Amino acid sequence: MNAKTRIAAVGTVAASAVLVLSAPAFAHVSVSPEGEAAKGGYAVVNFKVPNEMDDASTTKLEVSFPTDHPLASVMTEPVPGWKAKVTKTKLDKPLDMHGKKIDEAVSKVTWTADGKGIEPGTFQKFPVSMGQLPEDADQLVFKAVQTYDNKEVVRWIEPQQKGQEEPEHPAPALELTAASDDHHGGGSADAAKSDAKGSSSESASADSDSSDTTARVLGIVGIVVGAAGVAFGVLAGRRRTAG
Repeated sequence: MNAKTRIAAVGTVAASAVLVLSAPAFAHVSVSPEGEAAKGGYAVVNFKVPNEMDDASTTKLEVSFPTDHPLASVMTEPVPGWKAKVTKTKLDKPLDMHGKKIDEAVSKVTWTADGKGIEPGTFQKFPVSMGQLPEDADQLVFKAVQTYDNKEVVRWIEPQQKGQEEPEHPAPALELTAASDDHHGGGSADAAKSDAKGSSSESASADSDSSDTTARVLGIVGIVVGAAGVAFGVLAGRRRTAG
């Protein structure tokens, strides 16, 4: 085995070790926003559910919503092969939303498979629109219960303690960002950013096209000048010979 082969083999083993060590960190139920989840606003988030078993499929997911920061508005997006049920409970202290008193909030969302569910080696995302997000919290913690068709149940309900290692079955946690001017999810800001990005891209594209055109023109001019120089040299040589 030569040096290059040994280096390649060591690199492959190292990469495999990294993958093996990293895998468990991605093998639990998690929640993440589409874009950002700003305090005081609304957001669309995805509950990502992987199948951790080789011989069973996930057929049910129950997500309990935080009671210390109740959410009055929760809407599920249809997911093919799944039925969603939103459960609400009465609040001890009504919420004030847009000038209206809300006396109930969502306490749980349950998805039940009416097909094959989440089969081994796959995962499924469950999108949810929610709000109004609290302004006095940095994150929202949800407790999730995952049920397989072999009746096994996995409870993702352990909170992550600051400064400590991740628990074996961590509860999904949604990180909240600083409040934005647009409390409806930052749509206008996102659109503005998109337009600005598009304008910047168009400008960059135009500059690139301009640079390419200039380069081509200079290239052609250089060829013409070079050809003229060669022709001048030939003519001069002939004149000297003729003289």
